[in-house]
Amino acid sequence: MDSQRNILLIALLFVSFLLFQQWNMDNSPQTQQGIEQQVNNSGDVPSHTGDGQPITDQTTSDNLITINTDVLALTVDTLGGDIIEAKLLAYNNELDSVDPFVLLKNGADYQYTAQSGLIGTNGIDTTAGRAQLSVDSDSFTLADGQDELRVPMTYEKNGIAYTKTFIMKRGSYAVDVEYSINNQSDNAASVQMYAQLKQNLVDAGGNLAMPTYHGGAYSADDTKYKKYSFDDMQDKNLNLTINNQGWAAMMQHYFVSAWIPNTQGATNLYTRTGNGLGYIGIRMPAATVAPGAEQTLGATLWVGPKLQDQMEATAPNLNLTVDYGWLWFIASPLHTLLSFIQGIVVNWGVAIIILTFIVRGAMYPLTKAQYTSMAKMRMLQPKLQAMRERLGDDRQRMSQEMMELYKKEKVNPLGGCLPILVQMPIFIALYWSLMESVELRHTPFFGWIHDLSAQDPYFILPVLMGVTMFMIQKMSPTTVTDPMQQKIMTFMPVMFTFFFLWFPSGLVLYWLVSNIVTLIQQTLIYRSLEKKGLHSK
Repeated sequence: MDSQRNILLIALLFVSFLLFQQWNMDNSPQTQQGIEQQVNNSGDVPSHTGDGQPITDQTTSDNLITINTDVLALTVDTLGGDIIEAKLLAYNNELDSVDPFVLLKNGADYQYTAQSGLIGTNGIDTTAGRAQLSVDSDSFTLADGQDELRVPMTYEKNGIAYTKTFIMKRGSYAVDVEYSINNQSDNAASVQMYAQLKQNLVDAGGNLAMPTYHGGAYSADDTKYKKYSFDDMQDKNLNLTINNQGWAAMMQHYFVSAWIPNTQGATNLYTRTGNGLGYIGIRMPAATVAPGAEQTLGATLWVGPKLQDQMEATAPNLNLTVDYGWLWFIASPLHTLLSFIQGIVVNWGVAIIILTFIVRGAMYPLTKAQYTSMAKMRMLQPKLQAMRERLGDDRQRMSQEMMELYKKEKVNPLGGCLPILVQMPIFIALYWSLMESVELRHTPFFGWIHDLSAQDPYFILPVLMGVTMFMIQKMSPTTVTDPMQQKIMTFMPVMFTFFFLWFPSGLVLYWLVSNIVTLIQQTLIYRSLEKKGLHSK
């Protein structure tokens, strides 16, 4: 196996990997808006009976308030106290846009909201409707020098005072939602808190170059992290019990929202669909508040970018929503290393270049062994050809004498293949690490590259990548004599240049630098082999 075939193997494995990812998306059952529902009526609030069935859907009211911190701008409907809009102030909607990215929204054609309430015998969210909460102001802002903002909303019914409080901290995308139940009635009060995310049933999203996921996910006692797509929700309602730690989330590329229960005990994790909407949420254990007593129930809503350190500090396994696939154990350390480098050099593009040199440098012994093995195999070609002519079709004897020759010359026939197989997981892990990094979103490099997460607007990087791939081919000695194979090898750089036109520029930058490192390593290794008399074209 020569180096050109190795390049072809890497290329085909990489493309096959991407095609497989896209095939999984394209061949999953499509969203069916008219699917027969497994519920009685579509709605926003789990039934107070505790059987998971929804009640009448609730529309938003005109009584809205805004809550602003340094990183979040929330719009809350006082009818029930749902978060119907969440703007991420540190992330712009589009490149060079002054408008912030809107994660949660409640439009006429698209809904994605975070709901929470109290159900049960003395719950304030019933089949008759949601509670109209009272609040002192219609606007709340975290002041300069203030680290925490608390926004209480109140409601009274039958001698019971309910206070729903939003608690937000500076620099944090975690929103604590607490319900305080002060029972001044003569009877015990039974309530149960629920929290859920509601979103239109949408396609999984992504494309061949960026096969991203858009849908539900959860964590439970025996499952650290599992996706539960909108198609899964329509096929079967999720119904699990969380006794320890867990959460329910809606994911998309770079961003996630998730409800995490703060109340101890058996918590129900559920999904359902209705009227073209998908729901995933948690229903916490029922609480009994004695007459004259007060009790607090709560949950935390993460609504923001996929920042691994902050998410891990918010809830166990929430950082796994940064989905590195089955090579997470390689991709995660690579992302940590990339972030460390960026902290020193500041520029993420420069960090990618340095990371590429580090990774390829670490693999240099394998690369050297690969080219050395290939050179030795080429030196044996005349002897192998003579052996074929002498033995003809006697394959068994041919195999025996070949193995004896390899042993005598101390040549491993697989020496040129194994390094490639070792490198491929690292290539794929780097691909996922770069693709899942929200830090690269709308991040400039130099010159014409204003967004490392978007394709090169002038296709300069893909063209340079194709040129370096062609140079690697020309530098590599080959024993290929078949004209068709030669044409295929010559066409490979053209095909991959076309393919990489739609790749995010950060990924193309990595591949380009990797090719440049390969050229440097090839030059050094071949010069060393020539001195030993092993390099022969």
